[in-house]
Amino acid sequence: MSEENVKTTEQTAAPEEKKKSAKPRKKGAKAAKQLGHANVYIQATYNNTIVSVADLNGNVVAWSTAGHCGFKGPKKATPYAASVVVKNVLEKVNDYGVKDVSLFVTGIGQGREGAIRAFNTNNLNVISIKDVTPMPHNGCRKPRARRL
Repeated sequence: MSEENVKTTEQTAAPEEKKKSAKPRKKGAKAAKQLGHANVYIQATYNNTIVSVADLNGNVVAWSTAGHCGFKGPKKATPYAASVVVKNVLEKVNDYGVKDVSLFVTGIGQGREGAIRAFNTNNLNVISIKDVTPMPHNGCRKPRARRL
């Protein structure tokens, strides 16, 4: 019986000796790919303004909102907040070398005009502006007839 105990202690001791402290590899910083042309999606609601920049495949590169920039309450939907949001997004996209943008605007908030003007004032070539706000084409379904 003592031999079995010795074997089990030797067997359990061996894996402990083999354990090594694995050091995690340090990953290098990714080089930002140069875009040149990007699609910008502006969502202007009554309560907030959201701006996101995507490459031509639709992958979002950077985004920002009025709430993210520090605005609270009804100030988030103002044209000034929209211009601050655009400046914040362009700082994030600066490494990608975006020069030409196509704007896709959704919503009817006050920030939509402010965001479009901010792109023009920040030395970007605006190629196209398209309104993609959904419009109801036949309205809601009428209520059923009342039964008495």
